[in-house]
Amino acid sequence: MNRTAPPAVELDGVTRRYGETTAVEDLSLSVRDGEFFTLVGPSGCGKTTTLRLIAGFEDPTRGEVRFGGESVTGVPPEDRDVGVVFQNYALFPHMTVGENVAYGLSFTDPPGGGSDEARVRELLELVDLGGMADRDPDTLSGGQQQRVAMARALAPGPDVLLLDEPMSALDAKLRERLRVQVREIQQELGITTIYVTHDQEEALAVSDRVAVMRDGTPEQVAPPRTIYREPATEFVATFVGDNNVLSGTVTAVRSTVRAEDADNSGDESGYSIAGVTVDDTTLSVALNGDSDPTAVVSSGDRLTFCVRPERLAVDADRNAVTATVTSAEFLGETTRVHLDWEGRELLLRVEDPPTGAVTVGFAPADAHIVDRQP
Repeated sequence: MNRTAPPAVELDGVTRRYGETTAVEDLSLSVRDGEFFTLVGPSGCGKTTTLRLIAGFEDPTRGEVRFGGESVTGVPPEDRDVGVVFQNYALFPHMTVGENVAYGLSFTDPPGGGSDEARVRELLELVDLGGMADRDPDTLSGGQQQRVAMARALAPGPDVLLLDEPMSALDAKLRERLRVQVREIQQELGITTIYVTHDQEEALAVSDRVAVMRDGTPEQVAPPRTIYREPATEFVATFVGDNNVLSGTVTAVRSTVRAEDADNSGDESGYSIAGVTVDDTTLSVALNGDSDPTAVVSSGDRLTFCVRPERLAVDADRNAVTATVTSAEFLGETTRVHLDWEGRELLLRVEDPPTGAVTVGFAPADAHIVDRQP
């Protein structure tokens, strides 16, 4: 009989209160063995508290934390087999780089039975700091200090690695380089990793799955592409990347059938299309490909949907509105163009920005529904 292995880390109905303040509310999450799992959200959303609950630095007011199916609620941090990299790295200034890494072995033997010295050399090579064991931490760059902290956390061979905004103090270019390196190290070791960040781009870039946190609970847990392309709520749609969020009243519901052409390509096959009036403009929006469109929406429903700025097209002939360019930001590969459409701001991402009045629109399949109110 095949039994599914329990999650590497599981939070079951966890709540953490500080007096009258609730930091985490009835939180249930599971992290798979070997997964890179990221908690992302604005300040005060509960992501760092969640990490501290997993590490054992905080005890839940209610609920249970489990590792591999076994409860660790009440177990002290030193007995949880976790490695932690803090936001400020917490390196000991009176110790060399090698001594800092070896400190991670103060309470346990190196995995595999080797010597402490061999383990330190192995880890410094892993994080590209070979030959720096005798350096003082204050002679290192911020990125090098971050890697020393990671090596120290990995020294005892923990089952779970916890990273609490470890790159928040670094410049943007260094962050991009180090996040790739952190991901490569995680994949090489196959270690279950839980990462906390407020940077949405960082979360999308490194993770197997992402939990978007809000007010102490996840709004959505999914792979990065799903989070970006199919946000579950308006909050996720607006927090993760730029988005155009529109609301309107459903005025018509119908289905379309693919019209095949000579090269076997066609339009949106099997989609349910709704006419939605937004600011007196009727737009058609693709709805999940349901064979019965009335099972998705009905006339008179209040609908909220989103369209990413890069999915808006200039001079489009479908779902088109006329707007005025108010400003443009050159971002290198693209330009973010701010548009005014009857008092509502729209965002457009294009290589060559338009000026003045412009017609923009989108394909029905590029709209994603985030809310429906009958």
